[in-house]
Amino acid sequence: MKCMRIQCRRRRQEPVPLPSRGASTERIKLTMTRASGRRLRAAAAFGAATILVATGCSVSVKSGTSNVGPTTLLVGGADSGTPALFKNFNPFSPNKRNLTTWMYEPLEVVNNLNSAETPFLATGYTQPNAETVDFTIRQGVKWSDGKPFTPADVAFTFDLLRAHPALDVNGDWQHIRSLSVSGDHVVFHLKSADVPAAKVIEQTLIVPEHTWRDVKDPVTYTNPDPVVTGPYTLDHFTPNQYTLAKNEKYWQADKVAVQKIVVPGSSSDLAIATQGYDWAYSFFPNVDNTWVKADKQHNSYWFPPGGIVGLLPNLTKAPFDNLDFREGLSLGLDRQQIADKAEQGYVKAASQTGLLLPNEKSSLNPSIPDQGMVSQNTTAAYAHFAKAGYTRKGGKLVDRAGKPLTVTLTTPDGWADWLQGAQEIIEQLRGLGITVKLDKPQPASYQQDLQNGDFDLALGTVGGSGSLFQDYNNLLNSDFKKPVGKSTASNYQRYGDPATDALLDKLKTTSDPTEQRQLTDQLQNVVYQQLPVLSLFYGGLWGLSSDKKFTGWPSQKNPYASLMTWGSTPLLVMTHLRLAK
Repeated sequence: MKCMRIQCRRRRQEPVPLPSRGASTERIKLTMTRASGRRLRAAAAFGAATILVATGCSVSVKSGTSNVGPTTLLVGGADSGTPALFKNFNPFSPNKRNLTTWMYEPLEVVNNLNSAETPFLATGYTQPNAETVDFTIRQGVKWSDGKPFTPADVAFTFDLLRAHPALDVNGDWQHIRSLSVSGDHVVFHLKSADVPAAKVIEQTLIVPEHTWRDVKDPVTYTNPDPVVTGPYTLDHFTPNQYTLAKNEKYWQADKVAVQKIVVPGSSSDLAIATQGYDWAYSFFPNVDNTWVKADKQHNSYWFPPGGIVGLLPNLTKAPFDNLDFREGLSLGLDRQQIADKAEQGYVKAASQTGLLLPNEKSSLNPSIPDQGMVSQNTTAAYAHFAKAGYTRKGGKLVDRAGKPLTVTLTTPDGWADWLQGAQEIIEQLRGLGITVKLDKPQPASYQQDLQNGDFDLALGTVGGSGSLFQDYNNLLNSDFKKPVGKSTASNYQRYGDPATDALLDKLKTTSDPTEQRQLTDQLQNVVYQQLPVLSLFYGGLWGLSSDKKFTGWPSQKNPYASLMTWGSTPLLVMTHLRLAK
C-alpha cells in the first residue's frame, strides 16, 4: 500500500480464498499477512480480515487532468479499475466504487486514530442501559433529489440489512435484536449487554427508503444513480475516470469548499508526484525526494500509525505455545531496525500493549514500563529459550535432543517493503541461531491458511479499529478460537484464557468510564505479559496532500482524521478543507 524510482502501490482488494497449502511437518512456517485499510475500520466490519493485494503498476493519468481548476480536487490512490472501472455505487457491496463513501453518510464518523466520534446523520446518542442505544436523528437534512431525510430512512436501512444478510458488512445484526422509531429517535434494542455495539451501528451508511424499497435484488443492485445525503453526488462516470460534484442540497454545504472531485481509474506514483494531485494515498520510497521535491512549497505527507504489524504465534503448536519461547523471540528482535528496513524510517517500533502510540497514549496503562516498548536483549532471550528447552550450541539454537530449530519465513511476493522487513527478521533470527528460509507465495494464497490456523508464526496487522474493545476482542476472545482446520474471523493465533474472556465480557457490558479504564489496563497487561502477538512496528497510513489549492488537511498538529481515502474518513476531511488564499 510505490517512484524516482517509481514502484507499484498496493491496492486494497478483497481476499481471494485458495485451497490451504497445508502445514509442513519438517519445518516451522512463519506466514506473513497484511490487513487492508478495511481492516482499520471498526469492529465486525473487519472481522472478515480483508487484505492488501499487490497489483501491477498503473498507467499515468491522462494528459491534462492536472489542469482541473482551482476548486476541483484531484485524488490518487483512491480507486482502481482492473482493468477498468465498473459502475457500482451500492454502499453495501464489496465491489462498490471506493468514493461511494464520500457520498453516503453514517450516523456518526469515528476517527480511527483516536476513537473520537463526530455526529453526521445523528446529532448524538445515549445508552440508557447496556442493552439499548438511542440515536437522535438530525432534522432538516435532504436527500440529493430534494426529498426529506427522516428517521424512517434509518429504520429502513437496518431492516434492509436484516432482510439481506449479505449486505450487513458491518455485522450490525450480530448485535441488534430489534429497533423502533419514536419521533426523531431511532432506538436499537440489543441482543445482550453490549456497550461497544454503538460504535458498530453508528458507522453504517444510510440509504433512502423511497429509492431502495422497490429494488428487486439489493444484493446485486449496482445503484448507478445514487441518491445521497453526503457532500457530493455522482457527476460523470467512464471506465477510466469518474467525477463527483458538490451536493448543493447538503445539510452543511457551507463547510464544503471543494466543488468537484476527479477520480482517475489508475494513477502511478510518477503521475501523482508530477501532475498536480491534491490528495493521494500511496507509499512513496524516499518521499522527501519524490512527492515533496515535486513542489516543496506545497506538498507534504503524514504517516500516522494505523495498525500494529506483529508476529502472531500459533498457540496450538509447540514451541509457540510456550510463553518462555515467545519471550525469547520477543527479546531477541530489534524492532526499530525491522521497522526501518521495512518502511524506510517512516514508522516507529510498536508498543507491546496493543495500543497505537501516540494516538492512544491517553489510554496507556502507567504501570507498564517504558510505555510497553521492548528492547532487544539477547542475553535475556537465551535465558528464556533455555527455560523452553532450547540452547545455543555451535551457533545453532537446538532442542533438548540436539536438533536445530529450522523455520520458514513466508511473505507475499511483490510487497517490497514487507520483503525488506522479512529479510531483516531472517537476519535477526539467524543471529539467534535459528535457521530460516524465505518463502514468497502469491499474496492471495496465505489468507485461508491464517483463518484455518495452518501456520506457525504469522506476521499480521492488529488493532486500529477506532475501538479499544474491538481491538482487544478481535485479538484475544476465545470465541474465535477454532480448531486448526476450521476458519475463524479473528484471533488467528488461537489465544484462549477464561480470565481474559471475563475481562472482555465486563468491558462489553459496562458504561462506567472508570471501570472501562481499569479493564483496558488489565487487557494491556495480558498483551504485554502473555505475548499473544509480538508487536513489531506500526503500519503507516500513507497520506499525501498539497495545500496549493486547499488548506486544512489533517496533520500531526491537527489530527482530526487520517488521510485515508476510503471509508467515511473523507467526510471529515472534505468538511474541513478551505480554498487556499
